[in-house]
Amino acid sequence: MNIALYIAKRYLLTKSSNNAINIITIIAAIGVIIGAASLFIVLSGFAGLKDFSLQFSTVVDPDLKAVIIQGKSYTLSSEQEEKLQDLTDVAFYTKTIEERIVLSYDNKKMLATLKGVDSAFGKVNNSEAIIAEGSWVSQQGNQVVSGWGITNNLSMGVMDYAKSLTLLVPRPGKGQITSVTNAFNSVYTTNVGVFQINEDLDNSLVFTNLETAKNLLDYENGQISSIEFKLAPDADEEDVRSQLAAILGDSFAIKNRMQLNDALYKMLNTENTAVYLIFTLVLIIALFNVVGSIVMMILDKKKNLNTLFNLGVTIKELRRIFFLQGSLLSIVGGVIGVVIGFLIIILQKMFSLYMITPSLPYPVSIKPMNFLLVLLTISVLGILASKIASSRISRSLIE
Repeated sequence: MNIALYIAKRYLLTKSSNNAINIITIIAAIGVIIGAASLFIVLSGFAGLKDFSLQFSTVVDPDLKAVIIQGKSYTLSSEQEEKLQDLTDVAFYTKTIEERIVLSYDNKKMLATLKGVDSAFGKVNNSEAIIAEGSWVSQQGNQVVSGWGITNNLSMGVMDYAKSLTLLVPRPGKGQITSVTNAFNSVYTTNVGVFQINEDLDNSLVFTNLETAKNLLDYENGQISSIEFKLAPDADEEDVRSQLAAILGDSFAIKNRMQLNDALYKMLNTENTAVYLIFTLVLIIALFNVVGSIVMMILDKKKNLNTLFNLGVTIKELRRIFFLQGSLLSIVGGVIGVVIGFLIIILQKMFSLYMITPSLPYPVSIKPMNFLLVLLTISVLGILASKIASSRISRSLIE
């Protein structure tokens, strides 16, 4: 039987004759439990915020996207298209054209990004889910779907055939500009819908069909800006990336959702790390109570320690008793704290205890990594605190 562990459990679970030590031990245990619960709740809250933010930013992002490395367009050959169609790990793919343009409506003008999409776009990206009013663009006629912010800024209606939305783009070529008419290509379109994703995209993006975009930009058949892919359910992303790179060559860079939104992911990860470090500092402060509790217990048990020492127990074993006591206090408190934090998160998900707005509950997400991270953090810090406190035992102290 492990004598050190047995004595450590006895010291932890039984009351001391000194009430002050009992109070200090209870305060230390409560501090560990609250610290662990708080860390778990905050990490789950930030995980929920991350998922909530990304669902708006990535709603129109594909599983993979092939982006032109140099220039604005690339002419996809029929041979390359056939190879793309033969890929079993790619469920659907869509060709797109993107360009900065000028929008003109009822004597109001603004800059925007035009994205021309083909009929497969809705299969790769859930385009219907973002429509707030009206309908999605068809592949016949000059139609657009504009962002909510653009619609408001231009005071533009939906299906307003009395007024056309004009798309303007500088005409390529050299030489002197003789008139504004000759300087721009223009296409008259009808706004058939309004989408709502997030503030940035709502104020900057306009969708149209591929044919309208080609006519506006004087593109030839097969000339595109990017290709977006939806992978099959069991597809291996890295394997598909290598296959696409072999087909498309060095002209394209293959990016996944994270790489398409790398700035947003970095910001969210940085915030999550900062909050974790701040609450870890709070935990370190709380664990000072554990150090104080163990030191007070050592002083209270001096006579017992002297007896054990005289019976042949070494200083190292005596230190191990209080090291185990502090470690048990930290780990058990951490487990209880994580369970309490988990129950609070479950209650928030089920009953929306805390609301951001009257209709929007604070988003939370339970990640297995957060369980491991909190328990590992509390265990490591608790073991260090116990090591520091138990090192106070010396021969001169117990004699």
